[in-house]
Amino acid sequence: MPNVLGRVRRPTHRLTLNTDGKPHTLENTLAVSTLVVGFLALVTGFVVGLHPVASWVGTIGFCGGLYAQYVSVTTPQRSLIIIGIVGSFVGAALGIAHGGFLPTH
Repeated sequence: MPNVLGRVRRPTHRLTLNTDGKPHTLENTLAVSTLVVGFLALVTGFVVGLHPVASWVGTIGFCGGLYAQYVSVTTPQRSLIIIGIVGSFVGAALGIAHGGFLPTH
């Protein structure tokens, strides 16, 4: 009976952002950048002395993440972008709560 079904191909699971088979270099770069900036904002948001960095990086990451979400093409890109947006938002909120955008003496 295997000859009726033909050759059965098993899917190879690879970690990729291009699930549609087309290259999306700009969109992939924006997705990964949003994730990295969100992580940076989140980490610096927990350090009280780095509140200006957390505030600015979080705000830039949040706004950039919204644009990246707008131009994203695939679901894995959107997943990374949402994680980065949330990290940026939380980092910016912590930075603002610890002192805001400008350094304090």
